[in-house]
Amino acid sequence: MIKLIISSFAFFWSSMFSKPADPVQTQTIYDFKVPSLNGGTIDFADFKGKKILIVNTASKCGFTPQYEDLQALYEKYKDRLVIVGFPANNFLSQEPGSNENIEAFCKKNYGVTFPMAAKISVKGKDIAPIYKWLCNKTENGVMDAKVSWNFNKFLIDENGKIIAHFKSGVKPMSEEITSKL
Repeated sequence: MIKLIISSFAFFWSSMFSKPADPVQTQTIYDFKVPSLNGGTIDFADFKGKKILIVNTASKCGFTPQYEDLQALYEKYKDRLVIVGFPANNFLSQEPGSNENIEAFCKKNYGVTFPMAAKISVKGKDIAPIYKWLCNKTENGVMDAKVSWNFNKFLIDENGKIIAHFKSGVKPMSEEITSKL
């Protein structure tokens, strides 16, 4: 009985005065590498020191013309901003093409030169790990967000922290976005 009392007291005493365990290191945007549209790899660690705008895209959507403004934004701010497009077929099958079809469409119709990832899922059971990170505060440490349609945008600061989520209707060249660059 005395041993039980002593061990209980020792546990209580150590829990009162011991320093808390270090928090678990959460994954950062810089931990992600994703396949690119053209077969290479996009390594987000390469973008340290720049802001990153991540956009889920589709070729047959009412917001598809935003590719033009995304390209203009990229050209204007490319010294301090990287845009990464993520084609996804999650909303009314508006991105049915293969990676090769998507790449040809983007270059031919909008002159896209910013990095484009291979086609992924941005929601549901098969959500890509990077979008799971973007959408869940428990993963990113900043916010919960829901990708509600094509051309949702996430802005990441120069240190890899999410600073904003924009819905589809927010145009890439809007002051809402450019004021944060």
